Amino acid sequence: MKLKLSVIISALVFQSACIAAQSPELIYVAKEARTLYDRDLYLYELLEKALAAAKYSAQIEHIKIHPHQQRTLMALSRGKVDLHWSMTSPAREQIAIPIKVPLYDGLIGKRVLIVHKDIYPAIKAVRSLNELKRFTAVQGHDWPDTKILSYNGLKVRPISDYQTMFNLIADKKADYFPRSVIEANSELIAQNNENLMIVPDFHLSYSTAFYFFVNKDKQALAKALEEGLAKLQASGELQTLKQKYGLDKQFTSATINLVNPYFTEG
Repeated sequence: MKLKLSVIISALVFQSACIAAQSPELIYVAKEARTLYDRDLYLYELLEKALAAAKYSAQIEHIKIHPHQQRTLMALSRGKVDLHWSMTSPAREQIAIPIKVPLYDGLIGKRVLIVHKDIYPAIKAVRSLNELKRFTAVQGHDWPDTKILSYNGLKVRPISDYQTMFNLIADKKADYFPRSVIEANSELIAQNNENLMIVPDFHLSYSTAFYFFVNKDKQALAKALEEGLAKLQASGELQTLKQKYGLDKQFTSATINLVNPYFTEG
């Protein structure tokens, strides 16, 4: 009888272990409390496809996050969030595991300027960094871009609230708001303000990358994500997905190059 009971217990333990192994891992993914654009939907779909390609069983639960980027990265480091995506910086790569596959290629560093239509006549003739230094930009106070612009000698007003930056441009209290080419058009539509426009004559360009970042305690998740993204790259599915969401834009405007001392490829 004791032998039978021992066999039954062992079978139940084994069955429980198998069920646990088959159960998807619950992953907490940061979600910004704002309108979701195509660029966001692309990242959500890419995440699911990458994990599926790596055969990593996961149940994704979205956690609303504070709008300040640095606070979100700190939540990631403290285990309150398992995964987030962000433009990279040396500090951010210390906080969490960067999956070094550029999610937007180099487009995150191609910055068009959102301005008030009344400012446009004064700014449209700019063709050099020195000429742009006469004007004042707004950027998030904890964005890597703020440091990059300042490093290049541009005047920047660091702002803590996303909507306030658009308001300052609309009220002509600042001159321009640099946004990535993958961000600007959709954001202008969402703002629905006929006084705002994108400068078509030139854009800023600096080297940078946008990565998935994973909690340091989630080594298996980080490895699976890296493997899955590599498979999507090799199959061409990653590029197809970018085309689906319009993330393969081309440039015809003049370029003002900036130096980014806070980024090293690879």
